[in-house]
Amino acid sequence: MPPISTFSIVAYDPAREEWGVAVQSKFMAAAAVVSWARAAAGAVATQSYANLAYGPDGLDLMSGGTTADETVVILTKADPDRHQRQLGVVDRNGQAAAFTGEGCHDWAGHIVGQGFSCQGNILIPGTIESMASKFEEVRTGYGELADWLVAALAAGQDAGGDSRGRQAAGVLVVRKNGGYGGKTDRYLDLRVDDDPQPIKKLQDLVEMHHLFFGQVNPDDLMPLSDVAGDIQEILRRAGEYDGPVNSQFDETTRQALRSLVGKENLEERWDGKSAMIDRLVIDYLQNRFSE
Repeated sequence: MPPISTFSIVAYDPAREEWGVAVQSKFMAAAAVVSWARAAAGAVATQSYANLAYGPDGLDLMSGGTTADETVVILTKADPDRHQRQLGVVDRNGQAAAFTGEGCHDWAGHIVGQGFSCQGNILIPGTIESMASKFEEVRTGYGELADWLVAALAAGQDAGGDSRGRQAAGVLVVRKNGGYGGKTDRYLDLRVDDDPQPIKKLQDLVEMHHLFFGQVNPDDLMPLSDVAGDIQEILRRAGEYDGPVNSQFDETTRQALRSLVGKENLEERWDGKSAMIDRLVIDYLQNRFSE
């Protein structure tokens, strides 16, 4: 197996109780190999001649209360090829740990901070330091864990990144009942498997995910009765409604809007029953079906 040279970050956000991993590599579909996370357990990044068993085995250990430091020791001690491996973990309490085998290709190393770990191999020196600095900066400001993880990747790439170039990137974030419809813990799992600018594409996907699946800001809610005329115009242009534009949000208009919202995958932002609607839904539909 060729080495999965990459840079990655694992982290925990105690405010939202989220665990996540982000990765970039000159290796096709790297996130499918590197990134592992489970709500109330932790997150794992396994790379450099990656031992994929580190992912599920590490999560099983941490879900049972094993600390990040203990997990790293247990996984690597049992691996006869540990000198080639690289590993970053954050446990269910937000404690982080990492391992870089002496056989990893230069430049290789890691930085462990409070609630996160950055690691990488076959890198331009300075990449990991830039990632850690950026993550510590942005996690105290706007956004959420997915934004901060991808910002760290971008900072690493700007500092040099993978010395062989770029190809794939991904970000995985989990929290309890955070998945679509609240039925799974997989809140966000976005991957760019082959692209000349994978981190830029990943940033675009995160923004799109916020639109379709992000939490509704109560300050952005508005009465449907206030925008009924605009909605009817949108529905006409979308071919969902042939009634009058009379600014009356009647049942016919509601049914047409429910149909359009479902087709545009915006049902997480409007359930079809509420008398209020997210401003972002109206803005998106106006742009999507502009004249």
